Amino acid sequence: MVEPASNGIFRQKSATHGQAAASGFSTLGKPGGPALMSTYAASIGHERYAYHSLRDLMAAASSPKNGDRLSGIAAATERERVCARAILADVPLKAFLADPVVPYEQDDVTRLIIDTHDSKAFSTISSFTVGELRDWLLDLRTTASHIAQVTRGVTPEMAAAVSKLARNQDLVSIARKCSVTTAFRSTLGLPGTLASRLQPNHPTDDVAGILAATIDGLRMGCGDALIGINPATDDLAACRELLVVLDDLRERYAIPTQSCVLTHVTNTIRLIERQAPVDIVFQSIAGSQVANAAFGISLDLLNEARNAADSLNRGTVGTNVLYFETGQGAALSSNGDHGVDQQTMETRAYGVARAFDPLLVNTVVGFIGPEYLDGTAQIIRAGLEDHFCGKLLGLPMGCDACYTNHASIDQNDMDILATLLAASGATFLIAVPGAEDIMLNYQSLSFHDMLYLRSVFDLAPAPEFHAWLLEAGILETSRPFTLSEEQRPHLFELRELEAPSP
Repeated sequence: MVEPASNGIFRQKSATHGQAAASGFSTLGKPGGPALMSTYAASIGHERYAYHSLRDLMAAASSPKNGDRLSGIAAATERERVCARAILADVPLKAFLADPVVPYEQDDVTRLIIDTHDSKAFSTISSFTVGELRDWLLDLRTTASHIAQVTRGVTPEMAAAVSKLARNQDLVSIARKCSVTTAFRSTLGLPGTLASRLQPNHPTDDVAGILAATIDGLRMGCGDALIGINPATDDLAACRELLVVLDDLRERYAIPTQSCVLTHVTNTIRLIERQAPVDIVFQSIAGSQVANAAFGISLDLLNEARNAADSLNRGTVGTNVLYFETGQGAALSSNGDHGVDQQTMETRAYGVARAFDPLLVNTVVGFIGPEYLDGTAQIIRAGLEDHFCGKLLGLPMGCDACYTNHASIDQNDMDILATLLAASGATFLIAVPGAEDIMLNYQSLSFHDMLYLRSVFDLAPAPEFHAWLLEAGILETSRPFTLSEEQRPHLFELRELEAPSP
């Protein structure tokens, strides 16, 4: 059956569409489940484009990415990309339950997505196409409360599909509506706030250097989301020392924040067993079972880590204990992409994150390298896509607005991305001394950049941290966000902060 779509492009539908649409969807996506469409096709003039799966259609509809070109799945021309998006706009949301981009029987991430899908939350939007979901999200009458009610009914692939139809301003507008709040010692994601992860990395894990960078960031009002160190080594004794140093600093000055050493999750579990002062458990995650195995993790291992952190009961205002990082290209770089475009695979990683109620999630948007994302348009677009999809799926989404030294991009582009993310209502951003991480050797945002963003958008830190900044004399006024010209001279005496014995 062929029928004209509203945009004038012809859309070919399979004869089984009506029957499948009326079926129950409790088994959709599983072996033997019904398929909504056998072919997704349309013509522009004398050119016809046909895709035999949602996986192929989604790849063709994606914005240009070096990684998709590298894997040979990107649209060959802009004309094809436009046509693929027109087809995608008319795909029913139910199709994503029937036609998983990675087969159910082959992948535990797909099984997680399908088996935990909330049909009650989905009922409000179950009759929508992808294009209709985009229009509903953009409608001024659709509020944060409305979106929250359907969030658990939106699968990662549905979110990715909507993002492929959205302009950059759409990604900003919709993400800004999404309200997601988490807490441990500080409450994150409240309207009118922008938090930061203070990243005081050092190439040799030198304690004095890390403390100096940490104090510098705290004096600039950074660190309310997390003080998080990427260790130069995964040696357990070294990681434990860093945890003890951060915990001592936090307790000495009664700082209402949380700390984390970003070692592998198995190391953190061992540190918890040895009674180290672990606040938050970190792990990089991806959107397929194969890619997660390349990280040395499984869904069961993540659940074990959450249970271990929960057992410590160290939070004061909340119980979210996990921190996940992701990035477009992670699955492709480990041969775990299954022929799926990198942005959709990235969004599937958010499906993993959502199952564990994390405190924080961020994409390291330009860190994986120009082989996957390069240039102003690609990196800015990816940052906005990732933030949008994470927020739509109900995650406390942040971003490391960053790039590697061999990428075709500079700090002016990071200014643009950071400004757009602040306008989008990002939960947090990562900040490093001088915008350059001297251990990981890449460029990010600086502590000063956080001052700029909070000033321009009249945003405050997390409320508990904000009150501490005022009490400590670091802030002169509550709003606008203004640093004191003469901070208390006795605050943070570095010579008093010696590394405790491991």
